[in-house]
Amino acid sequence: MKLATFLAPGAEQPVAGQVIDEQAVAFADGSRVVDVLAGAGSAETGDRSWPLSEVSLLAPVPEPRVAYAIGLNYAAHVAETGNQPPERPIVFVKVAGSIAPPGGPIRCPPAVRRLDYEGELVVVIGAAGRIGGYCIADDVTARDLQNREPQWTRAKGADTFCPYGPWITTVDELPDAGDLRLQTWVNGELRQDSRTSDLIFGCQELVDFIAETCTLMPGDLILTGTPNGVGMAFDPPRFLQSGDVVRIEVEQLGVIEHQVG
Repeated sequence: MKLATFLAPGAEQPVAGQVIDEQAVAFADGSRVVDVLAGAGSAETGDRSWPLSEVSLLAPVPEPRVAYAIGLNYAAHVAETGNQPPERPIVFVKVAGSIAPPGGPIRCPPAVRRLDYEGELVVVIGAAGRIGGYCIADDVTARDLQNREPQWTRAKGADTFCPYGPWITTVDELPDAGDLRLQTWVNGELRQDSRTSDLIFGCQELVDFIAETCTLMPGDLILTGTPNGVGMAFDPPRFLQSGDVVRIEVEQLGVIEHQVG
């Protein structure tokens, strides 16, 4: 299944449902995406549907309880930063205010001068702490803040710094995300082109590692890290500017695209 939350044409309240054959189809009983992930809601769809092109896709779980993220988790990205591969996953949290729809926009705070993109595969937790599905995110990063502040809360957790979606592809449709192509474009220029097989710590390893200390709940997100090709790695660096458009695609999971405001 492809689980989505969206605004139908002319509607003021979001609707949850499935994406089926280019149609956004509402759940019959009004379940939320997080209810379906938890096994507490029905994924049965009703007769309300709209062309996918006519709805506004929102964050699939609009207010996830927590969004964990992983640093330095692609071998080629570690190499381009000049670091050594970590012995264990580097885990941080993107705060609730960073969550944004897949279409953005991203807002750059006035204090930030070096705004960067990070296309990422996302693990979405389902029932009993297991992997429930996958989607795509941009781990937007203020490199200037990241370089001068030892904690990354401001650099990674600013408002709108986690657009994600476009929907959650559940594990019954995609049992294994271990070798998917991930690409990121900025203004139509391909910047990142890698495969999730380059991950140092795979999806289940990350789930198990975080679960050693934190109870994982349905709808929790784990951004698994970004591959090589980020803006700071170019010579000279190529940071995002107002009006730039970031497009991230992961095969079998769709596309998210958002503008820098």
